[in-house]
Amino acid sequence: MFHVADRIVYAMAGLRMMSSALELCGALLMLYFGTAERALQVNAMLAFVGPTVLVLVTALGVTALAGEVQWHRLLWIALGVCCILYGATGD
Repeated sequence: MFHVADRIVYAMAGLRMMSSALELCGALLMLYFGTAERALQVNAMLAFVGPTVLVLVTALGVTALAGEVQWHRLLWIALGVCCILYGATGD
């Protein structure tokens, strides 16, 4: 189906697929429970999944590129991830 040369890409895609399956289950649970209070509780649990998957997938990608990318560019990637996580906290 897909020709992928790097096994890391399979791991990155697998994590994203797992994340999307959890998000879909969360949405179905919100519909099942049917109240704003329970939907908010499910949403709070899902809020942990997104940043965790972001960090894991980025870490896998950076690990795969570590020998090819200059160190200062890796710092920019790390800074970007930190900015995203900081911005998502809402503090």
